[in-house]
Amino acid sequence: MSTFFVVRHAKAGSRSHWTGDDRQRPLNKKGMKQAEEIAEILRPMRTSAIYSSPYLRCVQTVEPLARSLKLAVMQAPELAEGRGVRGLYRFFDDRTLDSTVLCTHGDLVWELVEDLTNRRVLSAFREQFEKGSTWVVDVEDGEPVGARYIPAP
Repeated sequence: MSTFFVVRHAKAGSRSHWTGDDRQRPLNKKGMKQAEEIAEILRPMRTSAIYSSPYLRCVQTVEPLARSLKLAVMQAPELAEGRGVRGLYRFFDDRTLDSTVLCTHGDLVWELVEDLTNRRVLSAFREQFEKGSTWVVDVEDGEPVGARYIPAP
């Protein structure tokens, strides 16, 4: 069995107030604090790899954890906005991965929770995917078999 930590990026500045390329929108002050707190929560989980959407706010969310564990943040387009839940399953299907952090966006987390509900891994759809929160997903043979929620710090 493999475990994945699916992290929704921490708080970023408002999309409507950002005039540049949305892929470069950074975390705000609260988001930077959340990123440090996420590192504190996930550090004891024996993370072996960290993948992130290439969007700046996702990379920044997992940088404190990567620094503390001396791991690289590997950017993965499959985790970018609009890529769908299949982007996550590409990682779930990789039997070489375990204790892996995947930092992504709200739309993918929403689809993940919906999929976990449809697969009856979760008994009911739970609207739990605020910025900075984490879903811990246990995977066996590419299929999720368990999930628990860690609220945003």
